[in-house]
Amino acid sequence: MNRFSEINDLVTSLEGDFEKFYEKGNQAAGTRIRKGMQDLKNLAQDIRKEVQDIKNAEGN
Repeated sequence: MNRFSEINDLVTSLEGDFEKFYEKGNQAAGTRIRKGMQDLKNLAQDIRKEVQDIKNAEGN
């Protein structure tokens, strides 16, 4: 469940920036959101690969 915690922590850390960007129009917060979303994408891809590797190892 450590991987889930990583995703959860990342999303939670972006919450304030989402508010600043969408409700207050803070452009710098938008930049931080874009970076955070890229980090989330990369983390998700790493997890997908890890899950596939584990499935393949157990299937043999």
